[in-house]
Amino acid sequence: MKPRRYGPFPYSPIIERPKQRWPNGARIAVWLIPNIEFFALDEQVPAAAGGGGKVPDIPSWTVRDYGNRIGVFRIMDVLDRYKMRGTVALNSELCAEHPQIIRECIKRDWELMGHNESNTRRLNSVPPEDEARVVKNTVETIAQASGRKVQGWLSSGLNETWNSLDHFVDNGLDYIADWCNDDQPYQMTLDDGRTITSIPYTFQLNDKPAFEKHNRTAEEFDTMIRRQFDVLYREGDTQARVMAIAVHPYIIGVPHRIGALDSALEYICKHEDVWLATGAEIAAAGRELAGA
Repeated sequence: MKPRRYGPFPYSPIIERPKQRWPNGARIAVWLIPNIEFFALDEQVPAAAGGGGKVPDIPSWTVRDYGNRIGVFRIMDVLDRYKMRGTVALNSELCAEHPQIIRECIKRDWELMGHNESNTRRLNSVPPEDEARVVKNTVETIAQASGRKVQGWLSSGLNETWNSLDHFVDNGLDYIADWCNDDQPYQMTLDDGRTITSIPYTFQLNDKPAFEKHNRTAEEFDTMIRRQFDVLYREGDTQARVMAIAVHPYIIGVPHRIGALDSALEYICKHEDVWLATGAEIAAAGRELAGA
């Protein structure tokens, strides 16, 4: 899209939207996004991701490798307990580096979103002429490894360029999760009239800023999830809401934090009219409600 003062969508205050619910009368759609990422040992972990040391950055790298060796399987165990499927924000290089993780995701019918090739290279940091290749290669690599069409995208660091939306649509993606400005899905219209669905992601219920930036305890993160759910569940009685929970295997997957996720999901699942959904399911239902 061309540079603009506001997004490629109209301003839409929540108080002016219709009263609707999700399929089967659900008040709230809850989706959980494990960010399963690959950091190359011979590349610098970006300072924005908590690294920035000289290569090899052993402390930053091994913390993340723990998530892929152990933490991710703890998350899988918790989600299995509540019959919840994850929607993975996946670095495509992980398909070749750690195919065992991909097999476990497919076994559980988890959805795989594009999340760049590697978390050491973000879309706004690659040469402009290379961005289209990165998106295309990411989507094609994940599709080949999983045998499934890639429907969604979450950019590493949520970083886009003015051209990113066009590249996403060019590669057949149905939805994106970079724009954290709503509690409902909405349609984005590109300059040429093509559309893509934006679905709610989260900066707040995200273990990375919660623990690394705001120094929350596991108990506080559990409480944050519960309080977010309570408000959205109440509002969803008349107007459907989406609740995203973003986690990283190397953060929530460590022994002293995993219980917070387990506790929060147990609380959520005790309520009626809760839809445990994937990103693609939420995007499709949002388009249907909007008549798109």
